[in-house]
Amino acid sequence: MTVASTPELEADRQYLIALIEDEAVFHGDFTLSSGKRASYYVDMRKLTLDHRAAPAIGRIMLDLIRDVDGIVAVGGLTLGADPIANAVMHESARTHRPLDAFVVRKEPKDHGRGRQIEGAEVAGRRVVVLEDTSTTGQSALKAVEALRREGAEPVAVAVIVDRKTGAQAAVEAAGLTWLAAIDLDDLGLDPQ
Repeated sequence: MTVASTPELEADRQYLIALIEDEAVFHGDFTLSSGKRASYYVDMRKLTLDHRAAPAIGRIMLDLIRDVDGIVAVGGLTLGADPIANAVMHESARTHRPLDAFVVRKEPKDHGRGRQIEGAEVAGRRVVVLEDTSTTGQSALKAVEALRREGAEPVAVAVIVDRKTGAQAAVEAAGLTWLAAIDLDDLGLDPQ
């Protein structure tokens, strides 16, 4: 279990946990991105795009990555990472270490500049990949692969909710640090 670095940030984390439990955990029969079946689904987009949760998400995730040296930008695979990266960017603007944001498209554009990564310039720079929830880690690793092709140095993957279903091992096997703000224990859920 992760604990935030200050009592105020831990209060934000507990507030977010309560919101997730009340509004983002759905029980039923679901198919996960891994193809596996689950009896619950954590729909973080419901909260990453919610005015009540977004500021807390920005503060919590900024706190989570505070010890990652030399990073200049955060982002990840569109669509899940986009609101998180924006929340972190906005919160970081109030600090001595502001961060930019980037978006990794699923495929490079077939027009204009043909870019796959939009926003902050990432070539030669240390970055953190963000994700809302993680099951297998494959979305984050797809973003990492695109960033490496562009010459970036992804150093960590930071997720809001870790489903404890193998993503951490996959990310660490790719040579990256794994960081999670909330896990299933925090939500009173069992791994599936």
